[in-house]
Amino acid sequence: MIRVAVVDDQELVRSAFVLLLQSHPGLAVVGQAGDGRAAVALARSARPDVVLMDVRMPGLDGLEATRRIVADDRCRGTRVLMLTTYDDDDLVHAALRAGASGFLLKDVRPQHLLDAIEVVAGGEALLAPTVTRRLIELFATLPALRPVHASVTERERDVLRAVARGLANREIAEALNLGYGTVKTHVSSLLLKLGCRDRAQLVMYAYETGQAVPGTPTAEK
Repeated sequence: MIRVAVVDDQELVRSAFVLLLQSHPGLAVVGQAGDGRAAVALARSARPDVVLMDVRMPGLDGLEATRRIVADDRCRGTRVLMLTTYDDDDLVHAALRAGASGFLLKDVRPQHLLDAIEVVAGGEALLAPTVTRRLIELFATLPALRPVHASVTERERDVLRAVARGLANREIAEALNLGYGTVKTHVSSLLLKLGCRDRAQLVMYAYETGQAVPGTPTAEK
């Protein structure tokens, strides 16, 4: 059972999301909040697996609420999935930097939202397709902002580049001719070495260090 908290300043929207989630047997709504401060308090007390977080809210907005949640040791297992009506590149970048594990527009189809919650709860990164395409284009125009961590091995760099392409562990194993368990070990090692919370942050790290370049194929063994 995936425990979900719903945060939105519009009561009608919030109620609609709650009804949708309650219709899914694998999800349990553990609380609601109408602003960022209440969202942080809810995350600390209920410790949901996933927080559906609105971005634009009065007072403390969703970005700052996300920063506080992911920085709190009491919320170590909580992932944030941002939902907004605003299709804005800067907003997406800010959400990922704040620690969000996913970003979807509110016009998302109901089944896609339910699937997204399961993906994010499992530690994967998830972005709306149009958002992903534009975000990669944005990173492609930027120079490497920092060097890759010295402790990252060459094979871990291969895995990092594959993660940045959006490949799942089994796809990475096939592309690099590695065992599935070996790939999981490499991903876990990267998260630990780089201080990344999840795969969304690994993707950002890959582009910011120049390890990932759009259109570049994954390295073969």
